[in-house]
Amino acid sequence: MHLAWLTVWLALHIHFTASTAPTCQLKSLRVEGLKVAGDVIIGATFPVHENKVFPNRDFTDYPGAVQCYSFSFRSYRWLHAMMYAIEEINASPTLLPNITLGYSIYDSCDIIPRGIEGVLWMVSGTDEVVLNYRCYAQAPLAAVIGDSASSVSIPMTNILGIYNYPQILHYMKNVHFTTWSGEEIYFDENGDPPALYDIVNWKPTTSGDIQYFKVGSYDSSAPPGKELVLIDSTILWPGEKKQVPLSVCSESCLPGWRKATRQGQPICCFDCIPCSEGEISSHKDSTECLPCPDDQWPNERRDICVPKMVEFLSYSEPLGMVLAVLSVLISVVPKSILGLFLWYRHTPIVKANNRQLSYVLLCALTLCPLCSFIFIGKPSSASCILRQTTFAIIFALSVSCVLAKTIMVIIAFKASKPGSNLHRWVGSRLPNTIACLGTLIQAGICALWLGYAPPFPQNNMNSQVGKIILECNEGSSLAFWCMMGYMGILAVVSFVIAFLARKLPDSFNEAKFITFSMLVFVIVWLSFIPSYLSTRGKYTVAVEIFAILSSSAGLLSCIFFPKCYIILLKPERNTRDFLMGKGTSTNNK
Repeated sequence: MHLAWLTVWLALHIHFTASTAPTCQLKSLRVEGLKVAGDVIIGATFPVHENKVFPNRDFTDYPGAVQCYSFSFRSYRWLHAMMYAIEEINASPTLLPNITLGYSIYDSCDIIPRGIEGVLWMVSGTDEVVLNYRCYAQAPLAAVIGDSASSVSIPMTNILGIYNYPQILHYMKNVHFTTWSGEEIYFDENGDPPALYDIVNWKPTTSGDIQYFKVGSYDSSAPPGKELVLIDSTILWPGEKKQVPLSVCSESCLPGWRKATRQGQPICCFDCIPCSEGEISSHKDSTECLPCPDDQWPNERRDICVPKMVEFLSYSEPLGMVLAVLSVLISVVPKSILGLFLWYRHTPIVKANNRQLSYVLLCALTLCPLCSFIFIGKPSSASCILRQTTFAIIFALSVSCVLAKTIMVIIAFKASKPGSNLHRWVGSRLPNTIACLGTLIQAGICALWLGYAPPFPQNNMNSQVGKIILECNEGSSLAFWCMMGYMGILAVVSFVIAFLARKLPDSFNEAKFITFSMLVFVIVWLSFIPSYLSTRGKYTVAVEIFAILSSSAGLLSCIFFPKCYIILLKPERNTRDFLMGKGTSTNNK
């Protein structure tokens, strides 16, 4: 009879009217619920109705009731389960002998105010809710079964705590029995039953409804490791897919990438950005990349740091081998010419313009290409100190000899004029003095350089990506460019003097060839400056070696090749008369 009455009652909408009770009563909506008498009363709230519609609250009139329109058969089954359990307990002669359980059931409609009203209605014992009063005549309210939603149950718990009511049956915590179906019923020391849950899968039907299918269970009383039972093959995920959907809106970031959150979106939404140059991330979904140590560099995937490649101009690589071979070949040529000059030392063309100075210049041009060997190989303290200073002094000697020869061409021509006072300057003293003085000035610059800030080897880790460049730090850039500048001054002075003396009336005017040699020398070293400043690593060294070899070859070819041509192929011109411009007619016969 009670079940039939409850079914009719829950199928109808509950109407509420404002209470006009005295001020000691709760000024709220009139409440109605289902009560069944018993020796002990158990209260419960269920969200039997759903789809709430809240009234407008303009704070000028007493608020109306929240309307609930749809009927929840799922919650209705919970309600019937409670009623059925209580009826079974009452019908059992062994469970609670001589005690009859009653109940007070209330529809919370999944609304917090309705849940609180239901609690107060159960505690008061009357339909007119009176605060802080218990109006039960006989049967006490033992406990209240909370609502299915925690948002409703928590406020209910706060109210019940004031009245010292327990969320379970406190006096039943020592109960332990087995039902006729074999299910074990007991309560722990806190009065809580064992956790036993069905895991259900919501599946939409073709008609648009939702059906619930059991796909597993959780039983806290099961043996360890068997508490959770889940049948994956029966689960249907959204979109009717069998595969588990991702719980984030972005794919995981692989090692070598980092996560960058998207502004205004949840934290699970992010973009994957590759690590910056010199940084790595070694695991998935890194929020930041870490820099590698100075002597290491990321691999291609940027997930680990690997040692940087060590680079310097070595003999084992093609570039170093080619430069070394060229240095040897170019140094052999002036050595051969020196041998040729020594063999023909008594001929006029070798004697012309100070043959001792020519010997010194050929020795210097032999050493100039060999300076390249100090630049090739792994830099050391000794090689860094010697490479620039040796090159500077030898080249200063070469250019000083060329300058001395240029000056001697002019003096020799002027001295040949009647009444000239330049005869006393003709000889070896003046050119030797010019060559020595020019070289000593460069040696003094190098000495100051080495005493103030000498070059030293260093590991350059920043000039090139992923490489450690073994190089020589020049110590003082000012001293380096002073050395280069002085050599340039010598070359320019030699070029200007030779250019002015290029039209002197000799059959073999050496000033013309010196002009060309100095022009080549100046062009090579002027082009060296931007190339030296723009290159990095071993190519900086290669550029300087190339300039050394080019300028050496230019000096050698422009000054000495014409003389070698006459000595070897035109011996008839190797006479004093020809050099003085008197042998033209003879040679034409």
